[in-house]
Amino acid sequence: MDFDFYQRLADSALADCLLEPPLCERVLTDPTLDLLGLLNAAFAVRQRYFGKSVQVHILNNAQNGGCPEDCAYCSQARSSQAGIAAYPIKSEDEILEEARCAYEAGAYRYCMVFAGRGPDDPRVKQLAQLVGKIKRRYPIQVCISAGLLGIDQARILADAGLDRLNHNLNTSRKHYPSICTTHSFDDRLRTLEAARRAGLGICSGLIAGMGESPHDLVEVAATLRQLNCASIPVNFLLPFDGNRLETPRGLDPQYCLRILCLFRLTNPRAEIRCAAGREFHLRSMEVMCLYPANSLFLDGYLNARGALRQRTYQMIRDAGFEIDSQKDLDELAQQGPVDQEGETVSPEGGVTNPLKSLLQLRPARNGAK
Repeated sequence: MDFDFYQRLADSALADCLLEPPLCERVLTDPTLDLLGLLNAAFAVRQRYFGKSVQVHILNNAQNGGCPEDCAYCSQARSSQAGIAAYPIKSEDEILEEARCAYEAGAYRYCMVFAGRGPDDPRVKQLAQLVGKIKRRYPIQVCISAGLLGIDQARILADAGLDRLNHNLNTSRKHYPSICTTHSFDDRLRTLEAARRAGLGICSGLIAGMGESPHDLVEVAATLRQLNCASIPVNFLLPFDGNRLETPRGLDPQYCLRILCLFRLTNPRAEIRCAAGREFHLRSMEVMCLYPANSLFLDGYLNARGALRQRTYQMIRDAGFEIDSQKDLDELAQQGPVDQEGETVSPEGGVTNPLKSLLQLRPARNGAK
């Protein structure tokens, strides 16, 4: 192994030098590049900016289904036949209770996701009120994903105390028409620019495994760097029966880890999150994602189950990492399972039942006052 080569990769990232596209593609595809060497280079960058701290995020699928868009990967899209548990926006009490639970579970950031093309002005004001109440009650970061937004709407959310706005690019400009026809890549860029102009932190990432090329992934990494994204969720497509895009393409544990290394080396100061599909695609190598990535989701994803909470915290602790939280990691790791219905991934790596039940999607419903 050419240790000097991997050291030069790390040094370039630490000097804020953008790697040339051919070198980025080598990170993804060159079999002569050693995975451990790439992980070590990525970890040197991660350690400089984030130490061994892990930011834990919890998603609240605050409105599920009924979206008029046709995104091929999404089980909430009008084009999907996936058997999700659809419901309108949750009540304020329910959302606030789930915010409390996220804080008590050790989450650094509480992420609320609302299905749809984008909110109208009354909905934006409603979301702003929610953000304000959460921020006043709990010392937790808040992120919202609500579709396409304009600058005035973004400013209302910023004034309410919103920390970040999520709006994923998902793939490259060239590949975008292959996954969605009801809005454009530029529509997404305009939403991110509106958030930035309003003073919001930008959270934007991708979904790998949708038939994109390595060049597409490199292009997304460069675009997110140009946008100065504070947070980059790296998702790996999960298979849902009924979606237009059901089968992940080209993903295995080593390639997924190379993708994470690429995004760390090209966006050294960004929070890189190993997001949806972590358990399913990394399998026995899941813990290795902590070396390029400094953020994880807890308690699954929008409609997909994930690892049990206790197992995720145990993995973080066993690997010698810590969490960015007021809660004690040792205590969190010793808590019993909160989900008695099982995990997404079976011991053999297959899906047992990837969809969350309504109880998992709305855990605070019975307790909300």
